[in-house]
Amino acid sequence: MSGPVVVGVDGSSSLYAVEAAAREADRLGTGLRLAHVLTWSSTHLPPGVPPWDRDGSVTRESLTSPLTEARRAARRVAPGLAITQDVLIGEPSAVLDAESRTASLTVVGGRAAAGVGGRLRASVAGQLAVRGRGPLLVVRGRPEPEGPVVLGNDTSREAAGFAFSEASRRGTDLVVLHSRGRATRLLSALRKKHPDVVVHERHAGSWTGHALVEASGTAQLVVIGARHTLADTLRVSAARILVDHAHCPVAVIPLRAA
Repeated sequence: MSGPVVVGVDGSSSLYAVEAAAREADRLGTGLRLAHVLTWSSTHLPPGVPPWDRDGSVTRESLTSPLTEARRAARRVAPGLAITQDVLIGEPSAVLDAESRTASLTVVGGRAAAGVGGRLRASVAGQLAVRGRGPLLVVRGRPEPEGPVVLGNDTSREAAGFAFSEASRRGTDLVVLHSRGRATRLLSALRKKHPDVVVHERHAGSWTGHALVEASGTAQLVVIGARHTLADTLRVSAARILVDHAHCPVAVIPLRAA
């Protein structure tokens, strides 16, 4: 896709996600779209917003402040980046899912945090991993700066291509975790396309998200493919485990229908 990189903005806790999104947008040569999703009801109002705001001034300030801070964070990472912003109303995962359909990449924060807000952010990341229609990057954990990119689904052309591109961009190795037969032909083609990437193939035993969570402890990024159908329940389950428990950022790449 040639659309912008979309990042969910929910306050200062999402600035790591904004910075990561700005880097990806700069790498892809596209714009960055800051999306602040407002779930509006009398029982779910942003902090500091009264249930009745006659002239809207308090509401406007509470909504524009996170976006202003996010814009500054993005500018620090990529000064020349084209940035747009919007306040969207609806259920966060549903709104971002709709945005992802025309985005080059959707980025959300997935770091654990105390209280209801932390549970909400984890839920949004998990729901997008399960049902999202576009590439998703969940920014969480503490990535190992010198670690490799880990590919957890080598039979997926889309996920493998993304993993090779990221390893090449980051100047690091690629670790491919095999659970079944090796995708020799696919990996061979991608090795020729990215001769600078050193590939290490490892057998991961059974195909579970837990093996990928363990590998994420020494990685910069974990990449997994997921097709949202009953036939791919195992892959979707692994993706959900990763976005909730990985020790580094996770990219979930949707697979094309066979």
